[in-house]
Amino acid sequence: MSKRTRKKRRPEPVSHITIESLAHDGRGVAHLDGKAVFIDGALPGELVGFEYLATRRKFDEGRVTGIHQASPDRVTPKCPHFELCGGCSLQHLAPAAQIAAKQQVLLDNLARIGGVTPQAVLPSLTGPAWGYRNKARLGVRDVRKKGRVLVGFREKRASFIADLTRCEVLHPAAGERIDVLARLVESLDARARIPQIEVAVGDTVTALVFRHLDPLSEADEAHLAEFAATQDIHVWLQSGGPDTVRPFAPIDSNLSYGLPDQSVEIRFRPTDFIQVNPAINTRMVARVLAMLELTKDDQVLDLFCGLGNFTLPMARQAAAVTGVEGEAGLVDRARENALYNGLNNVSFHLADLAGDCRETAWAGGGFNKALLDPPRSGAAGVLDVLGNIHPQRLVYVSCHPGSLARDAAVLVKEQGYTLVSTGVMDMFPHTAHVESIALFEG
Repeated sequence: MSKRTRKKRRPEPVSHITIESLAHDGRGVAHLDGKAVFIDGALPGELVGFEYLATRRKFDEGRVTGIHQASPDRVTPKCPHFELCGGCSLQHLAPAAQIAAKQQVLLDNLARIGGVTPQAVLPSLTGPAWGYRNKARLGVRDVRKKGRVLVGFREKRASFIADLTRCEVLHPAAGERIDVLARLVESLDARARIPQIEVAVGDTVTALVFRHLDPLSEADEAHLAEFAATQDIHVWLQSGGPDTVRPFAPIDSNLSYGLPDQSVEIRFRPTDFIQVNPAINTRMVARVLAMLELTKDDQVLDLFCGLGNFTLPMARQAAAVTGVEGEAGLVDRARENALYNGLNNVSFHLADLAGDCRETAWAGGGFNKALLDPPRSGAAGVLDVLGNIHPQRLVYVSCHPGSLARDAAVLVKEQGYTLVSTGVMDMFPHTAHVESIALFEG
């Protein structure tokens, strides 16, 4: 005789609790009977009521049910879908308070994980808070119970596609067309076989990449071609892996963005990695150049260089720049971008920057300055190379404060660098994502 398993009951809702701080994911943190509770929708200093969503051994999770004493930094979210959609987590917090919280996350990580303290904290780089996002992957799902297609980000802490009509942080060319895209997919024979639409916005062109799991019918191709023509959108198709991405309507689709202060234009494909916030990217590039203090005598190493977002502007000011990247397609397009911009003092190399690079030709030295712009996992794989080369001036652009703090500990404690300055850049307003920059001298 099998025993019936009893579902664990959640504790009763809590009527009053004070929020102590903000977690790295944007939830409020409180403690009850010595146990941490992470509460959706709560801000530091607030007195709230909450209900439990999950109980775990080391912490619990909850959701605000009432606000008895609101934070002076609380604002009304602009997006009507904020409570449901997982694309944003901080729309209820004033933008100035968001960036202050992110700066504190950066400094806390440097101190707690890295055991290092900067000599100076830089002014934060901020820009437009809405309609800023030029790159995104939108999920698509044909929901039969609702009798329609949903397009958008996933729900908060769930795998379902949020039921959206618009997105306030996406560039308006895409964000104001969420419902239009859903109705477009509904009109297709392949409506149940399109799992994703990737958005990429250049300076003059908006491209949408439709991932389709089955070949499209002639009728579907006609619908997509008509959509491209009437909506002034470039449609690309993706039938499989990254190598299958191709322009469809128009067939000669080209995207680019400019860095006018450095007289650089960078061409890209819609699935390429680019910085999602063009206003912040422009200011970030200028800050990197200023922090490196480039001269016509400098030999610069740019690791994780991508399409050349920093490499090409640096080549305008330095004697020579060497860019290294781990994705072959990006290296090819970086070389094309150098030619297109008339830069002959820059070279690009393909390398696995998470592996051992000490014997590669470009790692032989001769660089007096360097830039790092690694992924979330950080730059641990190239720190040995940097230790051997030991550029006197090193700028680190980070998309994860934890990995920056870990790498900073190596640079400072093992390689003799000084952490001169650091600061945050609001690349992703209304989210908990922390983009930062740090200057090391040695």
